[in-house]
Amino acid sequence: MQVLITISSSEPEIKWNAVRFGNFLLEQGEDVTIFLNGPGVALTAGESEQYPIGQQAKVFSLNEGTLVG
Repeated sequence: MQVLITISSSEPEIKWNAVRFGNFLLEQGEDVTIFLNGPGVALTAGESEQYPIGQQAKVFSLNEGTLVG
């Protein structure tokens, strides 16, 4: 199944959870695209030890997920 996740929030927790969800779906064999919109374009802004967004995004890309922004 093809899945599109849209991130349009600047909140680090929301961005982190959206990318984690994308990684989960990739592990299940789904075809996943994450579309970055508005404030979501700055995906790693607000990254912290609690919300390692960049790390999750790297895993997402390495697992052949598609990031569009």
